[in-house]
Amino acid sequence: MRFDRELISNGNPMEAIVGFSRAVRVGPFISIGGTAPVGADGKTVGIADVAAQTRQCIEIIKDALERAGSGLHDVVRTRVILTDIDNWKAAIDVRKQYFKDVRPVDTIMAIDRFVNPEWLVEFEADAVIAGWGEI
Repeated sequence: MRFDRELISNGNPMEAIVGFSRAVRVGPFISIGGTAPVGADGKTVGIADVAAQTRQCIEIIKDALERAGSGLHDVVRTRVILTDIDNWKAAIDVRKQYFKDVRPVDTIMAIDRFVNPEWLVEFEADAVIAGWGEI
């Protein structure tokens, strides 16, 4: 069985310049790459506030999933990437507001920095559309 590949965009001009998509759906599988806390105006949301930045990242992921015909309820994995591992609890407290009942697997890690030094967190997510292809 062969599945079509659907590229999901949120209109970020860097997608075409760098060659990435906000999300990619192949059949029931959806992968969402590093999602930064950026608003529609292209500016960082929640400067110096990891909770606000986490919320923005998850809202962007939620939008991408909905564009792909899915939703947060189909998420099977999240990755929380922080610049300061001591911020893990603030990020996870927001994450659990969205995923408490879904309970996807999770990885929390820290890195030195992101491309934009205002970013304290990025999120990634993978989803599988439950019941996809059932008759």
